[in-house]
Amino acid sequence: MTLIKSISGIRGTIGGSVDQALTPIDAVKFAAAFGTWVKEKSGKSKIVIGRDARPSGEMISNLVSSTLIGLGIDVIDLGLSTTPTVEFAVPLEEAGGGIILTASHNPVQWNALKLLNETGEFISGQDGQEVLAIAENDAYSFAEVRDLGKISQDDTYIDKHIQSVLELALVDAEAIKDARFKVIIDCVNSTGGISLPPLLKALGVEVEEMFCEPNGQFPHNPEPLPEHLGQISSAMESRKYDLGIVVDPDVDRLAFLTEDGTPFGEEYTLVAVADYVLSQTKGNTVSNLSSTRALRDVTEKHGGTYNASAVGEVNVVTKMKDTNAVIGGEGNGGIIYPDSHYGRDALVGIALFLTHLAKYGKPVSRLRSSYPSYFISKNKIDLSPDIDVDKVLESMKEKYSDQPVNTIDGVKIEFDKEWVHLRKSNTEPIIRIYAESESLNTADHLANKIISDIKEIVSN
Repeated sequence: MTLIKSISGIRGTIGGSVDQALTPIDAVKFAAAFGTWVKEKSGKSKIVIGRDARPSGEMISNLVSSTLIGLGIDVIDLGLSTTPTVEFAVPLEEAGGGIILTASHNPVQWNALKLLNETGEFISGQDGQEVLAIAENDAYSFAEVRDLGKISQDDTYIDKHIQSVLELALVDAEAIKDARFKVIIDCVNSTGGISLPPLLKALGVEVEEMFCEPNGQFPHNPEPLPEHLGQISSAMESRKYDLGIVVDPDVDRLAFLTEDGTPFGEEYTLVAVADYVLSQTKGNTVSNLSSTRALRDVTEKHGGTYNASAVGEVNVVTKMKDTNAVIGGEGNGGIIYPDSHYGRDALVGIALFLTHLAKYGKPVSRLRSSYPSYFISKNKIDLSPDIDVDKVLESMKEKYSDQPVNTIDGVKIEFDKEWVHLRKSNTEPIIRIYAESESLNTADHLANKIISDIKEIVSN
């Protein structure tokens, strides 16, 4: 059983003991802390909630709603929804915040409370610390009977969200319709199943649906990585489809497959969308330090400036605002397009990508081969709890001080067109080691060299 309390929310496995897993007691405690913080921070007594389709969602949603009502907060419940849809709804409802009940790409036994501020963006690290402190000290006071909040259901926001995507200036619905695309989608039996089909049909795309029943019974590991996409890849071997589209359970991560079922590469979702956006809008881009260098290459091709942020959506958004980026996101398939809203949004990503593909006029495999090819090797090294991880990272920084080194999030060392990023886990005694190069063998070799360096430092 696992319970992880962090500045971005609380997540854990269902069942078990209080403070050891995500039990009803923990859900109530954290909802009370966040509701209290929202009232103090925004002066508003309204919160929007929505959930993905996992089986524990309705239970957790009922607990959270009742707790917020008990604080005197009105709840707008979107029911089955997506993370970007809840983000979209918060400012339109003029709410003080939002809670998305989803463990994102985690397996079915997990759930979580993801927390949004009044602009519909993930709360900051400082905000998260304040929420954690309220929960730790049980510093909440519930409303008297005449001051209890009310709950209202609103299932219209997915349609409103889709309509807003269709109205984006860079989404060319006519070009997409004229291309007569036939696509197949895998929505892992979650809320992509109620959001992707209506979006694609509104764009004039012929859709074949796989796993679109929002019953929360994930047919495979729900993280949209190539090794989990065997079923849709097999279905595409017939070459009947122009494109495969895969989302995670809360529809903020997006992956594509080419016409023969080959993964486009989750790192390249953002690269391709950014290429299109930058061809129409001059400007800058942002991704996190662990994302592919290809985004930098594409940005500079269009005359823009690329910047890297610390890992985490809130850090990407902050850097995007600081640098006036016109497109950004994360290499895990997360598209953040400020003309829509500051949150990873697969619906926005799909519409922009299809517009790009329609205007490109060639198969999606040709589009993929038009981008620089890089390969990322993802590794980790387990350390004993007595080892000072920060000291190890400082030693690595000194060892490679002749190279460009970025220390905003762990240590990232640049080697011409290669890089390696070392960062410690917040939850376990490990160092994550990501390396990128123009071949996977070279990336693996670079990662192994760094692992060897770390072991040498630890043994001395």
